[in-house]
Amino acid sequence: MGLGTDLYRVITIEREYGSGAGEIASKLASKLGWKLWDRELTAEIARAANVDPESVSTCEERVDRGFQRLVKVFWRGSYERRADIEHPPFGPDRLVEVGERVMRDLAERGQCVIVGRGAPYFLRQRDDSFHVFLYAPRSEKLRRIEARGVSPQDAQELVETVDRERMHFVKHYFGADWPTRSLYHLMINTAIGDENVLSALLHTLRSMEREYAV
Repeated sequence: MGLGTDLYRVITIEREYGSGAGEIASKLASKLGWKLWDRELTAEIARAANVDPESVSTCEERVDRGFQRLVKVFWRGSYERRADIEHPPFGPDRLVEVGERVMRDLAERGQCVIVGRGAPYFLRQRDDSFHVFLYAPRSEKLRRIEARGVSPQDAQELVETVDRERMHFVKHYFGADWPTRSLYHLMINTAIGDENVLSALLHTLRSMEREYAV
C-alpha cells in the first residue's frame, strides 16, 4: 500500500515522550510497506561509528556536557594518543556527526520512516521528506507509559525530563526551539487514537500525492 508517486520518499516522526510515536510509526511503515528506522537506527549509527549500540542509546537526544566534554578536551590535547584511536570518545557531538551522515544516506535510499534523533532537522532541506510531530496531553502520555509497566512515579519523571533534554539538544545542536513548528507538515494530538492518527497521516499524504500527480 505504498504512495503513488515520488513526491515523498521519507517520513520523519518527531514526538513528545509518551505520545505513542514509536507504535504509530511502526504501523505507518507497515501500511506503506516502507522501512522503519527507530531502534534499528540506533544500531545503524553504532555500526557506522564502530561503537556498541548502548553507547549510542545513552547519548541520543542529549546535550554533551560535563565529564564528556572534559574527556574530549583531554583527548584532543594529548600528544600521546594511542595509534589505534581514530575518533574521540563517543558522545552526543559524535552522535550528531555520524547520525547526520547515516540519515542522509537512508534518505537517499528512500521509502523509510525515521523516528526522532534530529531527523527533521538533518533532512529539512529535502523536498522529498514529509515531517510529522506527534504530541499528547500529559494525562494521555502518562497513561501510555504506565501501560508499558512503568510505575506512576517513574512515568511522571520521564515525562518531565525526557522532552526537556530534547529541547536542550535541539537548541544546542540546531539553534532552534523545540518543537520547531514551521518545520512540520503535520502536527497531531495522539489522544484521538492511533488509528485516527494513521488515517489522518495517510489521507494527507495521499491527498498531496494526488495534487502532485495532476
